[in-house]
Amino acid sequence: MVKLTPPMGWNSWNTFGENINEKLIMETADTMVEQGLLDCGYEYLVIDDCWSLKKRDEEGRLIADPEKFPNGMKAVADYVHSKGLKFGMYSCAGNLTCAGYPGSFEHEFIDADTFASWGVDFLKYDYCYHSNIIPGKYLYRRMGIALENCGRDILFSACSWGADQTHEWIKETGASMWRSTSDVFDSWESIKDLTKQQAKLHPYHSVGCFNDMDMLVVGMYGKGNVGLGGCNDVQYRTHYSIWALFGSPLMIGCDIRNLNEETKKILENKELIAINQDPLCRQPIRLDGIWSGDDVLIYSRQLSNGDLAIGFFNLKDESVVANLNLDEVGLPMSTGKTLQMKEVWTGEDLPSLNGTVRKALEPYGCAVYRCKVVDL
Repeated sequence: MVKLTPPMGWNSWNTFGENINEKLIMETADTMVEQGLLDCGYEYLVIDDCWSLKKRDEEGRLIADPEKFPNGMKAVADYVHSKGLKFGMYSCAGNLTCAGYPGSFEHEFIDADTFASWGVDFLKYDYCYHSNIIPGKYLYRRMGIALENCGRDILFSACSWGADQTHEWIKETGASMWRSTSDVFDSWESIKDLTKQQAKLHPYHSVGCFNDMDMLVVGMYGKGNVGLGGCNDVQYRTHYSIWALFGSPLMIGCDIRNLNEETKKILENKELIAINQDPLCRQPIRLDGIWSGDDVLIYSRQLSNGDLAIGFFNLKDESVVANLNLDEVGLPMSTGKTLQMKEVWTGEDLPSLNGTVRKALEPYGCAVYRCKVVDL
């Protein structure tokens, strides 16, 4: 299946790890609808690792753990679909999954057939315990072909962590999104590290094969499977803004059954979601700025209808002023044009002076603008 804008949804791993079950998934499906997340575009509900028994059946098929999922995966998928959502599951290109359950190595076609029979719409495909003598591109091609011949549209989410130069071959596999990084953790250092890894990867982001920076940690506050001290709301806002502007898939990782108001505001920022889901899906551009340095990032991205998105991101633990010459986005004063800039979090306008924009940023803070080209 080819998705023409970055996929959006929820995944169980960040918060729940191996502690998943039928009741949790059904309650999460209910909440995605009741909280308005589906209306915002979060359509995939994805179960991660640890859902199966540790042995296949006599026919070589995967078996859902009957204690965790007593009614089986088809019943879970049917419930998720009844809510208007799409259902996702997890497997791995190795003999074992990352948590030690059966992987799909040399079972690609039978597993794809099994997932299709259950009504699966999305497959996250990890890279643990894979063969060291078979290059990853062949393992992902196998599953890509299996999914495209299983009789059902299943979005292929390749999760090879950027290993083996993933960006060079991933478009050959049929994947609709591909993990470009190691795992995210609920810490500012993790968010900062994953952000900086993107600089060399932007040219490989494309329509139908989206660069996945891993799941969101917004709203976790240090709790759950990948909690490492957590972040504050300013840091979560910047995290979400970067993922959205960069065009990464937006997969929620917190327990949405217990959203506070600030987390809900972040996850449901419709203007940022519109930037992320812009149908042109153009790549972000790192701008040099003026006296920016490595920890003050300025990015732009061209949008539909001639608009631009411009983001200022302060990765430092101190306040800064970010400076941008509009010549960098193609608007020197000689064009007779400038930008009308509206900030997507506050609604405030940012004026330019003599072709230059200056924005004060709090520690860890950001400002993202949707911009229109106007006459000087």
